[in-house]
Amino acid sequence: MTSGRVTIADVARRAGVSTAAVSKVVRGAYGVSAEMQAKVSQAIDELGYRPHAAARAMRGRTYTLGVMLSDTRNPFFPDIIEGVTGHLRDTEYQVLLGPGGIEPKTQARMTDAMIDRSMDGLILISPVTTDAELAAIAAGTPVVVIGRHGGAPAYDSVVDDDVMGARLVVDHLVGLGHTRIAHITHLERARAQGLPHTVRAEGYRQAMRAHGLADDMVATSFTEEGGYEGARELLARENRPTAIFAGADIAALGVLRAADEAGLSVPEDLSVAGYDNIGIASLKRISLTSVDQDGQVIGATAARLLVERIEGRTRSVTSSVSPTLIVRGSTGPL
Repeated sequence: MTSGRVTIADVARRAGVSTAAVSKVVRGAYGVSAEMQAKVSQAIDELGYRPHAAARAMRGRTYTLGVMLSDTRNPFFPDIIEGVTGHLRDTEYQVLLGPGGIEPKTQARMTDAMIDRSMDGLILISPVTTDAELAAIAAGTPVVVIGRHGGAPAYDSVVDDDVMGARLVVDHLVGLGHTRIAHITHLERARAQGLPHTVRAEGYRQAMRAHGLADDMVATSFTEEGGYEGARELLARENRPTAIFAGADIAALGVLRAADEAGLSVPEDLSVAGYDNIGIASLKRISLTSVDQDGQVIGATAARLLVERIEGRTRSVTSSVSPTLIVRGSTGPL
């Protein structure tokens, strides 16, 4: 074992190859034989070699990817991260997470910090920056955006079919005999267009109109407290809804709390549905009917598209995931 930081020359000596050969293996370059790959990989493992990020940046690549999270408390986002890291597990790329917050200014600071550290590409989850700002970022760094409908030539997009997901919920509830179906959405505070909650709300409105029903919406926040506040407002009405569709599971948990405090039984007195199919939704005491948009598939798709961008693809790609409705005990016949 060598003393101090292990260098590419140390690896080359241990493997009995040239430093150029080691560099090719580390970069994942084309034309490396399986035998060469095995010898160099073994030497890297034995010596604990780690390429110096700054030096790699000077050569044009750091093999680090940044993932900007708009809300670290969102229980759906870990599924996306699992998809990203799972897809990249057998590659040289390392993923670094950055909490960007829900404000455009804090997201911009985090995105700038990732760019300043020479990350090879960025995955932005539900960014609230404007389309023009996203295009400006993507002009200098490969970018994949998750959760923004519309797309743009400068970057790739991965979205859930939120209109379809909302329709699945409304159709299910109407099929159970419900006609007074309310929706809790997220209060719009950003200038960004095509965010999931706005598209989801439009899908709800379209589905209600298709059934000849009047929509009934409350805008709070996609948090447990937001769902609780929205449900309390809805349940206080003289002609209260018989079903509430929360635009996120975390908000649906607040709806369940409000229903319990109001002395209502779920689903006998009130049906409740959510969106995201987070892990806790399947717990027996909660048993939440929810739309599954498969976060791991979304994350893996985003990682694949980002690597393709880094490798030189310039044509814009938008990938849409088809959601499914997971029916559980929180919804029932009227």
